[in-house]
Order: sequence, then structure tokens, then C-alpha cells
Amino acid sequence: MQNIDAVVRAIQADLTPQFEERLRAQLATADREWLIDQIVRLTLDAHSLAEIDRKVERDAKARARAERIERVKAMALTHESLAAFTAEHATVSRETLQASGHLSPDAPAKGTAQLTAEHRSPAGEELLRRAKDVLYALLFGDEQTNTQLERMQQELLTFALPRFKASALDFMRASTELAAAGTWQDPDSVSNDERADNVVLEVQFGETADELVGNGIIAALTIINNLDVNEQVLYARMINVEQTTLIG
Repeated sequence: MQNIDAVVRAIQADLTPQFEERLRAQLATADREWLIDQIVRLTLDAHSLAEIDRKVERDAKARARAERIERVKAMALTHESLAAFTAEHATVSRETLQASGHLSPDAPAKGTAQLTAEHRSPAGEELLRRAKDVLYALLFGDEQTNTQLERMQQELLTFALPRFKASALDFMRASTELAAAGTWQDPDSVSNDERADNVVLEVQFGETADELVGNGIIAALTIINNLDVNEQVLYARMINVEQTTLIG
């Protein structure tokens, strides 16, 4: 009696002509530049492919950051517009976002998978993008990004999120990233974690006299969590920095 390998080879031999025919038909309609790129990839070793992929990723992040900076400049965040943003989104929650159609009713439960574009409506995508732009302006905005806030003191924002969801905040810069193991006992037993692999980010930012920046950060992070990160509790803390320096 034939072994399983022989059976598999026989089936593959029968299907090869059909496979080749369908492959040729599919490639005949493909974009020429894409075909060239794929042929080049087939000739490279694993190390070269990894280097190319890293460069593509770096270039994509650089483009995304440049686009975000341009949007932040156009937003021209002021004390008044920040106050309006914070007031408008003061009651944001998963339930309100689903009721308004920003978030799909069948989105993964909080504390499980990270949300993706398929879980958000176009309005949800726009709100998420705006929340990330506002957060960027609050943490890093200055005259060069047309951010007009009278910052009076320095504060340190610390927040933690699972490492596999860190891509939600990959637009951050000038931040300190630390590895941390977290434990979370979910009362509803949806997302219990024991020694979970977390990332802790620390960012120093300038605060206004009325602490409006901090309120805006909380509003932006609430939107980001409910439309992207999808944690039951997104830990964040802000403390006043009495004295700081950079030592060369």
C-alpha cells in the first residue's frame, strides 16, 4: 500500500497543469511593477529580504509621520479648540461610539483583540485619526507644528499597553519605552492576564496653567482605546516634573 507522501505527490502531479494555467492567467493581469518586485524578491536570500522589509517599514512610518505633522499644522490647535475637543468627547465610551455608528456592534470584546479598520465606519476612522493627531499635538506640538498652547510646567505621562497592541501608538516619538510584565484579574473573566507582556511608554510634555492639556490627553486616549487598542483598562498617569535636564 502507498504511504501518505506518495498519495500527496500523485495528487500534486494531477493538479499541476491546472495550477500552472490558473497562475499564468492571474499573473497576466497583474501590475508590471509588482511582477518585477516579486521576481526580484524570489532571487534574494532571507537576510536581504529582511533588510528590504525593514526599509519599507521605516519609509512607511516616515511618510505617515510627515502626513500627521501636516494635519497637525492644519489643525492649528489652540486653547479654545482644545477645550472644544475635550468637551465634545467628554462622555465617549464603547457604547456611545457603537450607538453613533463609529464602531461596529460586533467588534471584539474589550480586553481581547485589537480593533481594525473593518470594525470602524469611515466616521470612526476619521475620529480615530483626529484623536491621534490631537494627542500628537498635545505631547509634541510647538510653534513649528502651529500648536498654540501656553505651556507653563512640565509633566510626565506614563501609560501601559500590551506589546501586541503597541502599533496603535507607533506614531509616538521622543518617548521612553520600557518592558513590563502585568497582571490583570478581569471581574468578568474575559481577559485575565498573568505576567502579560506589556510596553510602558513615558513622555514628558508641557502643561497649561489650567491643566487643559492633561484633560485633552485623557479624552484622546479614551477615543484611541475604544476605537483601536480595545483594553478594558488603559493605564495612564500624569505627574508633575519639578526638575529635569538632559545630560550629554
